[in-house]
Amino acid sequence: MTASEKTYASFKTLKIPAQVTCLAAGGTGQLLDDGSVRIYNLSSLKVVKAIRGLASVSSVFWQSQSASQRGCLWLASGRSSYKVIAFTMNTDKLVLTVSDALLKLDVGSDDNDAVNELTMSKNGDQAAFCLDSGVVGVINLCNNEVSRMRNGHDSICGSVRFVPNRPGELVTGGYDSALLHFDVLRGKLLSRDDLRAMAPSSGLALSPPFVLSLDVSSTGVLAAGTADGRIYVGTSGERSGGARQNRRRKWEGLRPDGRILVEVARGPVTALAFTSPRDLLTCSLLGSVTSHEICEPAGNSGLTARSVWNRNTEDIFKVNAMAVCGNLLVLGGFQKDGTGVIEIWEEEGINATDTSTTTNQE
Repeated sequence: MTASEKTYASFKTLKIPAQVTCLAAGGTGQLLDDGSVRIYNLSSLKVVKAIRGLASVSSVFWQSQSASQRGCLWLASGRSSYKVIAFTMNTDKLVLTVSDALLKLDVGSDDNDAVNELTMSKNGDQAAFCLDSGVVGVINLCNNEVSRMRNGHDSICGSVRFVPNRPGELVTGGYDSALLHFDVLRGKLLSRDDLRAMAPSSGLALSPPFVLSLDVSSTGVLAAGTADGRIYVGTSGERSGGARQNRRRKWEGLRPDGRILVEVARGPVTALAFTSPRDLLTCSLLGSVTSHEICEPAGNSGLTARSVWNRNTEDIFKVNAMAVCGNLLVLGGFQKDGTGVIEIWEEEGINATDTSTTTNQE
């Protein structure tokens, strides 16, 4: 069974007072949501720690402990004085506040600027961020120095990822319908692609192709979800393992000869994630989750994103976030009454004795 053919069954639902704006899996069976930040044990769905008194939290990631760095939780907190905050979890306190922060950084261009996403490089040495102002930057996690790219987006930049095996390169997506590729060390724009120049797959698009979500596979395949229900797939930067591929001076994922833009949902694609080098999960705002296989069919030179299976969320009215954690798929958002909800789906056949449960937390 390929990764795209693996299906999930919803088996746990967690209802909370505030809507979920972001999720991150880390540590051993833990996940986070907003409304402040709560850290859950995935087995029991019990809160093991919480952080209070924050502005709206837009993004979180875990930095694992190493010989040179302590383990930290990094978060982006709205339009507060300090927009990036790091906390260590090595404390006996169950409820933390901003005063307990290990580090606070102001990375915005002004007081009204907001961080939309934080992400960490695979080697754990750098974190990248993107802002409402369109600015893209990097934090050196060894000395906490902040640098910004010389160019940015013309509008909100909502998504950022490091290119796997190339920690010196970033790719970003923005509300200007552009994808940008940067050299981190020089702060230089290396390449770009404009989704507005690519015609809608069918008929007239009702929304502009704002980039709302982004991921890069372990082999360098790029996928981006748009506000008009499409996904952009770029395979020109894919590594095949050969020596010629490994000698490329830079990632070439935005080249026009290896890309497609195809409709996959009726409504914005708010989240996506690769589960293997060419298998992709997408989720729409209204909770339609689809597995896709990116392939070139025999006898056809064109690239396609083949839909393998689809299912809808059960309790989430609108989905804000999605995270893949081992054999679990975690979805977060809110219900029609505005309260928060998390659905945890498990790969079918992994634990057949579990039954669907719902937990309410005040």
